Amino acid sequence: MNRRMIVGSALALTAGLALAGCSDASADKASDKPELKVAGAFMPAPAMDDMASGFFTVTNKGGADKLTSVTSSIAEKVTLHSTKNNAMKEQKSFDVPANGELDFARGGNHLMFEELKHKPKEGDKIAVTLHFAKSDPIEVEVPVKAATYNPKPGKHASH
Repeated sequence: MNRRMIVGSALALTAGLALAGCSDASADKASDKPELKVAGAFMPAPAMDDMASGFFTVTNKGGADKLTSVTSSIAEKVTLHSTKNNAMKEQKSFDVPANGELDFARGGNHLMFEELKHKPKEGDKIAVTLHFAKSDPIEVEVPVKAATYNPKPGKHASH
């Protein structure tokens, strides 16, 4: 009888661990889902009538994703750009790392609003939609700031 209790207990323990493993696996899959939040969005008041830039930070508390495009009714097209060694280069997409950030800041990654339908001025708010490979699109209201506005890194205001 003692042996049966030991075997029964061992089987119960094994079954319990197997079930715990199943729930952990589903928790892992849930953590693979991106959890995106956009903060610090701004557009410096553009100097030109047909082009403007935009900046923001995407914070991700989940699995990896990819920013694939941006749209806005203010421009015929919005393109993604990186800047390295003072050279601007158009990008097809940007990775949003798992549990990390994708930062668009002066001197680095940025949006280019091309063929503006009208020139935004300081105080305006521009509607922008960020499109991702896995996540639903995120709509952001981008305030137009002074042309010289440049927040300190890590000091983006939440939107």
